Amino acid sequence: MKPEQVAQYLQEHPQFFNEYADLLADIQISHPQDHKVISLNERQIISLRERNHVLQDKLLELISFGEENDAISEKMHRLVIALLSVSTLDELLTALYFSLKEDFVVPLVALRLWNISVSGERNIEFSSVSEDVRTIAESLAQPYCGNHIAAEIKQWFGDSAEHLNSFAMIPLNSTQTIGLLVLGSPDVERFYPEMGTLHLKRLGELVSTGIARYDQIEAPSDGKQQNSVNNEQQS
Repeated sequence: MKPEQVAQYLQEHPQFFNEYADLLADIQISHPQDHKVISLNERQIISLRERNHVLQDKLLELISFGEENDAISEKMHRLVIALLSVSTLDELLTALYFSLKEDFVVPLVALRLWNISVSGERNIEFSSVSEDVRTIAESLAQPYCGNHIAAEIKQWFGDSAEHLNSFAMIPLNSTQTIGLLVLGSPDVERFYPEMGTLHLKRLGELVSTGIARYDQIEAPSDGKQQNSVNNEQQS
């Protein structure tokens, strides 16, 4: 019989060792780590210990993931409070950059905005972008993480661009796409393709909602205002 057939037979006939109980004590097999001969019971104990170590490692890994998620959630909570505490777009951007660089330890951050109108002086965030960049932002169903981005987007980081090796691109959406938030790091493994993007997606939603608060709706012209008044008077 082949070893596979023996194993299958024992699996299909669990009563075998009840009928031949002496075999449990009499069978001698090799120790998995050295050349000693041990009983079947001892080998079973070793297998259980090995399985226990594997389960312990998985448990520690899950605990580590849980602690990491708790830390990120705490940072997101602080960012939410910071963005709710501001009264202008400039203050919001300052709070955002500070949180990403100091709390989340992101080395470099770049942001471009469009399709919104704000009062006051236009910052670098409102610099013109190509139609290709807008298309990239609109095509992102979720944040992108990886080692390559469009050359135009990489130029947003200025002289530091050549030192960056991984990126996270986060689309900003309100009623439409209003911008693109890009995080950069010299560490090639900081933003890797297989990493989870749940927290990045939530970050994008938070920033989008915060920025949309300062979107100025253009007031109607005097003619439209007068027509509106006349219509109200007629009714």
